[in-house]
Amino acid sequence: MCFMSAPQKSWRSAAAAYADRRAVTLFLLGFSAGVPILLIFSSLSLWLREAGVERSTVTMFSWAALAYSFKFVWAPLIDSLPLPLFTRLLGRRRAWLLLAQAMIIAAICLMAMINPTTETALVYMALSAVLLGFSSATQDVVIDAYRIEIAQGDSAMQSVIAATYNAGYRIGMIVAGAGALFLAAWLGSHEQAYVYRAWQQTYLIMAAVMGVGVATTLFTREPDSSRAATAARPAADNFRLLLLFACAVGAFVAAFIGFGRLLPQSGGVLAGFLLESLRLLLSVAVAAAAGTLVVKSGLVAKSLAVNTWVEPVADFFRRYGKSALLLLALIGLYRISDIVAGVISNVFYQDMGFSKEEIAAAVKTFGVIMAIAGGFLGGLLSQRFSLMKMMMDGAVLAAATKLMFILLAWGGHDVPFMYLAVGFDNLAAGLAGAVFIAFLSALTSIRFTAVQYAIFSSLMTLLPKTLGGYSGSIVDKIGYPGFFMFTALLGVPVLILVYWVDKKIYRQKA
Repeated sequence: MCFMSAPQKSWRSAAAAYADRRAVTLFLLGFSAGVPILLIFSSLSLWLREAGVERSTVTMFSWAALAYSFKFVWAPLIDSLPLPLFTRLLGRRRAWLLLAQAMIIAAICLMAMINPTTETALVYMALSAVLLGFSSATQDVVIDAYRIEIAQGDSAMQSVIAATYNAGYRIGMIVAGAGALFLAAWLGSHEQAYVYRAWQQTYLIMAAVMGVGVATTLFTREPDSSRAATAARPAADNFRLLLLFACAVGAFVAAFIGFGRLLPQSGGVLAGFLLESLRLLLSVAVAAAAGTLVVKSGLVAKSLAVNTWVEPVADFFRRYGKSALLLLALIGLYRISDIVAGVISNVFYQDMGFSKEEIAAAVKTFGVIMAIAGGFLGGLLSQRFSLMKMMMDGAVLAAATKLMFILLAWGGHDVPFMYLAVGFDNLAAGLAGAVFIAFLSALTSIRFTAVQYAIFSSLMTLLPKTLGGYSGSIVDKIGYPGFFMFTALLGVPVLILVYWVDKKIYRQKA
């Protein structure tokens, strides 16, 4: 692991870098990446609550975004599989980007066509949300690879385009968060008077907004390194890899459904979480076994499967040895306080008596602006202080700011204090997020940058999102003050892990 300081630049030259074509491109692609996520999380949660869906069911819809946690599974395919005709016309990265964006638009339109007022409609809404999560996660994988390749070997430009990408991402979140809430309210839907057509039109407008990403993909340039690698593997091998992936995914889905019927149902939050985690792990094991059988049958060469899926992981363990497990634990837990609390945040504001307009203004606009500011602050401070020191500060702030929401839960409808809590929480989250991205980037190998980054970013959200699906049930059991104390305490193991990573790995490597 190496953390090198960027060379000093004048303020003028540093500012000029943000006008570079690559920086502008990543800003627009960041916007495209920021739109879908809130259409699964907060905006959808408010739509479902207005439609009369139970709180515990609403929060379980966050599992639709678990595709973000498993994107490392198909990231190698995106790296190596060409798309017929489109790859030849656009290049490997742009072809996959266009496909992912088309799937995102289709998924949003499908969600718009469903009125989630019946149990049957909820099933179709869940399937559409899963498609949106998968498509959006795919877009993220491609954008990460594009970002790395478009400024390959230029660390200074990498930091610039990472900053512009994050800013675009946050603005996309404002549009899909505050924009969607304002639109739904303006079109006539309210908690006391649910109007399906208002939400339908809102989601169709969000689908049209994705045209920004499509236009950027069509008019941007394909990285030189990507053009050179587009046809590196025979078509027969590409088909075999796709077959292996399809068999493994099919086995996972079948096992997940089957174990869901076999495992006992529990009304307890902890027992339910443990059983669901067991169900997930068993399903992953079945998928791995299915993939192994396909390889052993001779349909896919062992070397092809190993080089695609195993070697990026093996490389990480070779570089860090036993310390790799410590690093993986830190990656999997670092953002847990923010993510678990974020799943139910909009429902919390609604239960405190805040209107959609107040939520949109405070959380989806002011909060996002503070998150952007926190991101730039984190990037600035990381250049002046030790990265691990900033990791510790970010973890402390991310956990401590959750305590402010206990006071908000006790106080109820208090708009000024809501802005105070939201502002500090998002500033801390933005700072911690920027520092964490720098940390993850330092862990990746240049040979497997895209795949390893996908693995790290997937692991970052897997446990938090799984636990977040039970946030509604936890609130039902212990109330909002107890829930936010719980999310703050989740940050304590993170502090211990940061300390040990700093002591056992960073100080020795540095």
